[in-house]
Order: sequence, then C-alpha cells, then structure tokens
Amino acid sequence: MHFLDFEQPLEELQKLISDIQKNESIDDISKAESLQLLGQQYKTKQEKIYQNLSPWQKVQVARHPERPYSLYYISQICEQFTELHGDRNFRDDKAIIGGLGIIDGQTVMVIGHQKGENIKARQFRNFGMPNPEGYRKALRLMKMAERFNMPIVCLIDTPGAYPGIEAEERGQSQAIAQNLFEMAKLQVPIISVIIGEGASGGALGIGVGNRVLMLENTWYTVISPEACAAILWRSSEHKVKAAEALKLTANDALNLGIIDKIIPEPLGGAHSDPSTAATLLKTEILAQLAQLKPLSTTELVSQRIAKYEAMGQFDYKEA
Repeated sequence: MHFLDFEQPLEELQKLISDIQKNESIDDISKAESLQLLGQQYKTKQEKIYQNLSPWQKVQVARHPERPYSLYYISQICEQFTELHGDRNFRDDKAIIGGLGIIDGQTVMVIGHQKGENIKARQFRNFGMPNPEGYRKALRLMKMAERFNMPIVCLIDTPGAYPGIEAEERGQSQAIAQNLFEMAKLQVPIISVIIGEGASGGALGIGVGNRVLMLENTWYTVISPEACAAILWRSSEHKVKAAEALKLTANDALNLGIIDKIIPEPLGGAHSDPSTAATLLKTEILAQLAQLKPLSTTELVSQRIAKYEAMGQFDYKEA
C-alpha cells in the first residue's frame, strides 16, 4: 500500500496493525480487541484527513499510483467490451483506448485515456499523453457511434496531450481543435467524466459533452500546478500556491459551472476501494444516460452548445 505524504498518520497506524497481526505471542482475544480499536482510529483519522484536503493534496490523490484507470473502470461497468484500434491514417495510439461496451444491456461507445499500472505499461501508454492519432482515433469512434445512434462515454485522465516535436509535426493542436468542433455537433448523447487528471487540451480533446462529471478527488484545469508555478513564479516549488490559484478541484469546477455533478469516491480515494468507485461511476453514468435518452438530436446539440456558451463572464461594449 502506497501512502501519500499527508497520509503519514495512517501509515503509522497501518504499521501497528500489521505488527499486531504478525505477532504470534498475543492471544486471539487481545489481538482482536487491539485490531478493532486501531481500525476505528484509522477510520477516524482517515475521515478527518479526507474531509479537509487542500487543492494540492487532491492533485496528489488524482495521481496516486494505485488509482484505477480507464481500462479497470471499463472492465467493471461493462458486461462486454470490444476494443477498436487505429485512426486509419497513421497508427494506433495506446494512450487512448476506445471501443464498444455494453452497460446494463445498453450499447455505448466508451473512449478514455489510459496510463498504465507499472513503469513498462506507462511507457507503452506514453503516460496517458495522446499524440494526434489518439484524438483522431477517438473522433473516428465518435463518428461511428453517431452513425449507429449509440451514446458516447468518455473517461478523462491525462497530464496533457503529448508535447513532443513529432506530435506537433503531425498536427496536435489541429487534431484537438477538430475534436472540439465535431463533438459540439454530434447528434448522440455524450457523457464525459474526469476520473483522474484533467489537464489542458489533452483533456478537452474528449471532454465536450452534454454532461461533464468529475470524481470527487480529481482535478480539471488549463495547466498543471507545476507548469503554472514555473511560468508565474519561475519555480515549480510554488506548485501548492498554484494549485490553490487555479481553482482546479471538483468543487471549484462545479461552482464555476464547468461541470454538472461530482461523483463521490470511497473514503480514502478511489484507489482505496476501486470496486466501490466503479459501482458509483456506473450508477451515475446510467442515471445520466436515462436523462439524455429522451432528448431529440436537435435538443442534444442545442443543449450542449448552450452549456459551453454559458461558461465564463465577460463585458461587451460597442465601440
């Protein structure tokens, strides 16, 4: 079990619990009583910590190495999933996965970022940072969903689109912009969920939807706290200050009208109980699909466009 720096009190309690469990000199009754007491202390301490997470701490939880990724959620919420590959132009981008899924008997197109559970897998998935062909693959699958009148579910978890020279040479910004343009007018329901990190255009490339949701301990903003701090304060050491200024938490995004709803996570974050996290995600996706299904194609597009037009504040004065 991996503990974050602010979870040190929990790590100490877990060590005590493990020591008692391994101690054969303690009788069973005393051991059970001690474990029960420590378990209660652990839960109380965990509740106190997670009820008062700072923006930077939420960023840390969203990046937890044991946090479930898109493929895990897909395996839990879909009775059946068939992955589809390639953008029919260059190659298959492993940082974005997508395919046909069946959720409670409903066929949907599921698209998501995928990071990888270990170093080798993360390198294979390019750490969840898509190249242009990833966004073109996603758009190809969305267009397929539109042809067959299937809802689209997007799972967002990326530190950003890949910033390499080769990605720019193949049209990274154009690929993302094309996705934004096309997603705005797709004639099927789109549900986008931030399940981890939601950074910049890398997230927006599959983030336009009739409903945009965030898991409780995730973040969604134009730039990472470290990059923001490097630009504004010339040092990434100011990342904590940057995280607060960026208003990147789920509560911030809800208050600003950027998202529609926050999906709760199990106590201790999604990584502490992935199965329950998947159940909560599935329940909300089904609820949102039920609300969007009765809408006509015209209503779906109009609602989606109005949603984004309403974001932000500005003053208009005639010259």
